[in-house]
Amino acid sequence: MKASDIRAKWLAFFESKGHNIEPSASLVPHNDPSLLWINAGMAPLKPYFDGRVKPDNPRIANSQKCIRTNDIENVGKTKRHHTFFEMLGNFSIGDYFKEETIKWAWEFLTDKKWIGFDPDRLSVTVYPEDEEAFKLWNEVIGLPEERIYKLEENFWDIGEGPCGPCTEIFYDRGEKYGDLTDPECWPGGENERFLEVWNLVFSQFNHNKDGSYTPLPNKNIDTGAGLERFASILQDVDSNFDTDLFLPIINRTCQLAGVAYGANAEHDIALKVIADHIRTVVFSVGDGVMPSNEGRGYIIRRLLRRAVRYGKTLGIDRPFLHELTPVVGEVMGVYYPEVVEKKEFIERVIRTEEERFHETLSDGLVLLSQLAEQAKQSGSAVIGGDDAFKLYDTYGFPFDLTEDYAAEHGMTVDRDGFDAAMEAQRERARAARQDTGSMNVQGGPLSDITDKSEFVGYNELVTDCEIKAIVLEDAIVGQADDGSRIALILDRTPFYAESGGQIGDKGTIEGEGFTIKVEDVTKAPHGQNLHHAVVVSGTVSTGAAAKAVVDRAVREDIIKNHTATHLLHKALKEVLGDHVNQAGSLVEAERLRFDFSHFGSITDEELAAIERKVNEQIWLGTDVDISLRSLDEAKAMGAMALFGEKYGDIVRVVKVGDYSLELCGGCHVGNTSQIGQFKLLSESGIGSGVRRIEAVSGKQAYSYYEEQLELLKQAASLLKSNIADVPKRLESLLGQVKELSRDNESLQAKLSRIEAGSLLSAAVKAGDITVLCAKVNAPSMDALRGIVDELKPQLGSSVIVLGAVQGDKVNLAAAVSQDLVKKGYHAGKIIKEAAQHCGGNGGGRPDMAQAGGKDASKLDEALKLAQELVTGGASVI
Repeated sequence: MKASDIRAKWLAFFESKGHNIEPSASLVPHNDPSLLWINAGMAPLKPYFDGRVKPDNPRIANSQKCIRTNDIENVGKTKRHHTFFEMLGNFSIGDYFKEETIKWAWEFLTDKKWIGFDPDRLSVTVYPEDEEAFKLWNEVIGLPEERIYKLEENFWDIGEGPCGPCTEIFYDRGEKYGDLTDPECWPGGENERFLEVWNLVFSQFNHNKDGSYTPLPNKNIDTGAGLERFASILQDVDSNFDTDLFLPIINRTCQLAGVAYGANAEHDIALKVIADHIRTVVFSVGDGVMPSNEGRGYIIRRLLRRAVRYGKTLGIDRPFLHELTPVVGEVMGVYYPEVVEKKEFIERVIRTEEERFHETLSDGLVLLSQLAEQAKQSGSAVIGGDDAFKLYDTYGFPFDLTEDYAAEHGMTVDRDGFDAAMEAQRERARAARQDTGSMNVQGGPLSDITDKSEFVGYNELVTDCEIKAIVLEDAIVGQADDGSRIALILDRTPFYAESGGQIGDKGTIEGEGFTIKVEDVTKAPHGQNLHHAVVVSGTVSTGAAAKAVVDRAVREDIIKNHTATHLLHKALKEVLGDHVNQAGSLVEAERLRFDFSHFGSITDEELAAIERKVNEQIWLGTDVDISLRSLDEAKAMGAMALFGEKYGDIVRVVKVGDYSLELCGGCHVGNTSQIGQFKLLSESGIGSGVRRIEAVSGKQAYSYYEEQLELLKQAASLLKSNIADVPKRLESLLGQVKELSRDNESLQAKLSRIEAGSLLSAAVKAGDITVLCAKVNAPSMDALRGIVDELKPQLGSSVIVLGAVQGDKVNLAAAVSQDLVKKGYHAGKIIKEAAQHCGGNGGGRPDMAQAGGKDASKLDEALKLAQELVTGGASVI
């Protein structure tokens, strides 16, 4: 059975049991800073489990793409370690519980319509205290007692939040995978015969802050099964890598490398690592993660470079990973169309990163040769572990290549030191990750508020309403007095709740005897708009009638920027290419910020074209059409979905003429002419492959132009010119400055010659060496170096050290003739000693160096020290 068929059967089975099929979420967690990656099927559903959000249907199933990178070193060396994998899951949010879960799991696994496993090959483990699960397996399912194992570790608990016992289902793969006489050959033991295929978690307790456990208000089901494991069993292959999820990638790599899979153990490991890592990289880039030096981007860069290094063990010494992108699309595109739709962009990102890494490997060899030379000069034949780790971690230079290089030069590498540095890094990573998987404790006052609230703010900015609920200091209250900071839910509201980059509205809520200032609006767990506010005067009570008024001026500025963001998104695609995709945004009254995927810098000409395209749409005065459509219909229309957003079956489509078409729940102008004007303020890179534009529209754009005009007027006034002649006037002045600069340089050269001539008599002889250490008048470091250059040909074989006071500070310059450099004299070392005497530092080449000091009063002493160092033959020279 193909992996795609297994996935389809899973979703169809649970759909037949009344489950909503949740599309796979992005690998980048949405509004969840506790996670670096989506690492389990339930991760994107956390708000449902902890009560922050109530699902439309409490029964959910999915096939979720996941990333886990805690065991990267094991990938390729074991049969089932992966960085990217798919987790099949079914979930119940306070609906069905253990009996239905166990019955359905058994039906799906054993019914020939679905998976069709031989029931006699299935065994389970349960938590010892979970007698209910034991009886269900034994008495309801009919599983013999000897195939039900009680294990203490069968309790799912990741810290504060929901937790509970679990039951794991194992498949017996047969005698060729293990002998039952082996004490480890049993479900739950360390063996290859009994393969865990499904874990059913019965989330029925809250793990409290004090370490105690209390029953959850609503019991939940969270299950997870690995698609790759199912495929390995149903395709009767030895490992996950031999399934149709990986073999096409492995076979293509074999073609590129000219090797055969299964012929060489070392090559097989490399092929598996490449197949695993390219899947992770392709999907991550497709979800907007660009290789970089931090966070998710660092992990992707590390995996990509690791795959490149394994490619070298196969004899591939050129960029090749990007050629595997289409193969990943062929395997996975049936369920994940994004890896096909974004193929060209993904290929470009991977190829660019590969090429950079090949350059990095060359740079690493240069640095490694320097480290080896330094070690030899110090009398050591060992390259330090810290140095080897720096090469590995900072430059991506593999440890084995460092070892090979060392061996070729009769050296070794401190492996223990390298391992210690690696472990220290892992400890830092573990410390940074701890508690990141916890969920919020289920419940809370907002979860208990089920009152309906109608949003009317698309068309109304003022509406009559009723106060349905008041939250004060994390508790539901009946009233709140003057000065209280509260959260409110209204039966109907014109206030937009922050979403999709658009900030929440501001305004007032007034009723008889009270006035409330609304400062922000967010979403409550049951989807109502939650108004964060301050009671300005009076006392507000639940049930009170009121008038809700949105700040019209602020809202109008926001919607101009929001519609401008849609126009900007389209303009970016037209100018830079279809690979551009939104990677985040902020829409507020004062400005808009738009993050997008794009490799390379953007020229001034391109920015001008982007800005003009947006303004052209404003000048056209195009109507903005907003309609509700089914998700499938909207996609068929070509509507763009926004990064990180989740959509229901019915979506809101925002259409700007024939120009822009996006899914968006935000507020917009009725016609593009209302935006007035659009002005780009800045464009910059904020990460590898991600760039940011900041812009303004409407009156903020007008204010920007006025500020620029005022600056131009000031410049014209200073130049004693009118505005139109400012460029010509500046050009004339710059010409004069250039001419004066040339004159100044000529005069400075003459002064240097005069100063140098007066110093010749101060030179002294120390054996065959001429030494000149003197204080001079030089207004800058350039002038000081000029005097040194004048003296060098006149003094011949010499050491020159000159110092000059500049304000409270000191400038120092030194020169050593080439014949004395060969004898061991070093300008950089001499100048460093002198500078330190003046409270400064510096250095340079053996023949020429410069430095600075903070204490001008010590200059004479410093020059005397320099002369003693040279004439005394001290070791610093």
